Amino acid sequence: MTGKICGTGAYIPEKILDNEALSKLVDTSDEWIRSRTGIRRRHIAGEKETVAFMAGEAAKAALQNAKVNGSAVELILAATMSAEEAMPGVAARVQQTIGAKGAASFDINSACTGFLAALNTAQTYIEAGIYKTVLVVGAEKLSSLVDWNDRNSCILFGDGAGAVVLKADPEGLYVQVSHSEGEKGQALTAPKNGFLQMDGRAVFEFAVSRVPEVIREVLKKAGIEKEEVDFYLLHQANRRIISAAVKRLGLEEERFPMNMEEYGNTSAASIPILLYEENRRGKLKKDSLLVLSGFGGGLTYGASLLRW
Repeated sequence: MTGKICGTGAYIPEKILDNEALSKLVDTSDEWIRSRTGIRRRHIAGEKETVAFMAGEAAKAALQNAKVNGSAVELILAATMSAEEAMPGVAARVQQTIGAKGAASFDINSACTGFLAALNTAQTYIEAGIYKTVLVVGAEKLSSLVDWNDRNSCILFGDGAGAVVLKADPEGLYVQVSHSEGEKGQALTAPKNGFLQMDGRAVFEFAVSRVPEVIREVLKKAGIEKEEVDFYLLHQANRRIISAAVKRLGLEEERFPMNMEEYGNTSAASIPILLYEENRRGKLKKDSLLVLSGFGGGLTYGASLLRW
């Protein structure tokens, strides 16, 4: 028994901060940012657009897409590292928003790998027969953690939320692999009451080596050849990282959809937002094979293979 994704949703703040506007805040330029990251603009949440609010809106959209009533949800998992409140958790706020009376709920913090960690956790509950209908949300308001005077980090991040609804499926397919390298954790940190701090080179080197490795690992575990996978949906951190993964895996870039040009790095929200967009465009067909791969603070990384 595995959980099959039957609905996707997202919430994107209306306010846009493009590279031209950003260049008026720090010493940078559109050409410099795009050539190094592939990012053209990012969406910035307003004061009332809290992490919990965005998560709730994405959740409602996913439930509508799945044609599932909120009262049917038995478990809610929220992946985030930027919640404004220590408690109640974002998942509990979402539970209230969607009317999932009595549903279990908790948050998961695995930084940019957070959504994948939450999805893996949801699958484990479903495989164990504990729950049949689960909502997984990734939501971030990284604009509140960014030092807008630091051009090395403020150019990268944006805000938003994405969500998926899972329903138990006896014929589904889900294979997962996850790892962490805590000894390298200082490469990307976010101290309490402080700003995101990043050793860009160290994170880049970590990502370009570990992402192809973990994708190969999950493919081997599943017994599936890389060419059989229809799409590889990677955490949208940097175009150069994804291009490096494409090259090392020996695949076509068309299999690796990207949207960081529009949203920047939205951490735990990036994969579910990308899933939502690809689903909305009709790119994800029944029985398509997908590989999801996340990487980020911790340092954490992983990959999961699923059938759509």
